[in-house]
Amino acid sequence: MSLLDRVTLNKISIAESIVFFTGAGVSAESGIPTFRGKDGIWNKLKPEELANFDAFLKNPEMVWEWYKHRKKIVHESQSNSAHKAISDFQTLFSSVTVITQNIDNLHRRAGSRKVFELHGNIERNYCIKCKAPYNDEIILKASAPRCKCGGLIRPDVVWFGEYLPQDQFIGGENAARNCDVFFVVGTSGIVYPAASQIFVAKDSGAFIIEINLEESEISRIADKSYLGKAGEILPQIYEEIKMEKRKSGSVLNS
Repeated sequence: MSLLDRVTLNKISIAESIVFFTGAGVSAESGIPTFRGKDGIWNKLKPEELANFDAFLKNPEMVWEWYKHRKKIVHESQSNSAHKAISDFQTLFSSVTVITQNIDNLHRRAGSRKVFELHGNIERNYCIKCKAPYNDEIILKASAPRCKCGGLIRPDVVWFGEYLPQDQFIGGENAARNCDVFFVVGTSGIVYPAASQIFVAKDSGAFIIEINLEESEISRIADKSYLGKAGEILPQIYEEIKMEKRKSGSVLNS
């Protein structure tokens, strides 16, 4: 039984540029806890004590203890069928962009080549003094790791009260402004300024497709909503689009 109606099938099939805007719901299917769900990490720990710069300066050992725990979860996690389906879309379209609020690097691990990370990447770290990058092998050897220059090393993620990385935000915004189809996957659309990119796409005329477990703030503006697991819905959409493109002989070789 087909998942896509004729309008949605046509909109995706003829698109030249596709964007996937992803949130914690995608990572949750890989076993990574969300922050705002009923089992979310924020329900067990106070974010203001762990994810802001002042808290880090005051108690770097405590903050690092938590982030090392999170790093372990991410390191042991694998990309799921939603990540892989998003990557597979690169065989069907010449322009596929991922804009993600997730920090787990699972999109790149799945093979997505063009990824804008609005909230950073937990697998990266840097010195707050000289900005030198550090890998996790160095980080895990100390309770509060320091750089050769003496500065504290922190995870390369966006904390409360910090600006999003401008190159990532602008890159994502440009992709949203110029795409034909904009998928919103596994996110409630309430975290700003990241969520503003959904409305940039909408205002620019993109066809908005929502994939979430339940209705969200995005449902009212989406052209089409699918309620369920992204790991089940996206592979089916991919297969239906691949079949449609094969009929027209427009499947890419990459």
